[in-house]
Amino acid sequence: MMRQISRDQLAVLAGLAAPLALAAILVPFRASFPDTDAALALQLAVTGVAANGYRLAGIVAAVSAAAWFDFFLTMPYERFTITRRADIQTTVLLLAVGVAVTEIAVWGRRQHGAAARRAGYLDGINIAARAVATGSSPAALTEQVCGQLARLLSLSSCRFQPGAAGIGNPPRLLRDGRVVSAGQTWDTDHDGLPPGTDTELLAEAGGLLQGRFLLTPGTGKPLTLEQRLAAVAFADQVGAALSGGRSPLAQT
Repeated sequence: MMRQISRDQLAVLAGLAAPLALAAILVPFRASFPDTDAALALQLAVTGVAANGYRLAGIVAAVSAAAWFDFFLTMPYERFTITRRADIQTTVLLLAVGVAVTEIAVWGRRQHGAAARRAGYLDGINIAARAVATGSSPAALTEQVCGQLARLLSLSSCRFQPGAAGIGNPPRLLRDGRVVSAGQTWDTDHDGLPPGTDTELLAEAGGLLQGRFLLTPGTGKPLTLEQRLAAVAFADQVGAALSGGRSPLAQT
């Protein structure tokens, strides 16, 4: 069975082929319009590929466009040689603009991904808030939140212990998003949660401890501050529910 080609791989193939195909189409007309017009047409192909937001594809398209512009559309034709200074400048600009457009598209793709992740975090918090508002049992609520935490933090397991904290002095995820282990701040942005041990996340309400989540790390995937703060928000939902109070997010 053939391996499925990903969207990014298709974009790289398009980056190789699209400028070549367009340059070949323009060959019969190359004597009838300025080279700069041909370069603009090729730039459209580069922009189309770069819009995918995959850096390699955009750079491949920019290099391909510059190469085939030189080969097919500047004199001497069918040679990778440019004799006119204006054509050299146009080729360099074609490459530079293609790379710049690619970087803008990559930035846009990252921003879109970050926005989607934030929406996912908020959806999870809202689900927990609804569980609090509808009066779900403590066991059902903590189980549900454990599932949310496992997905959010890429955990191998999660469990809740009521009314317990600090037993065994494990690493702790603090309210400001830092993870402290043995008195030192752990580089969670780079290393994820401390390996080989559980990290505790306290569920509190009004400064009173209601219990703790024990977070068992999975792959050691780096965790952003947003992810860690979302985890704290989940724990706050549980703390509010177990204290008998309603979560602020659950109030109407």
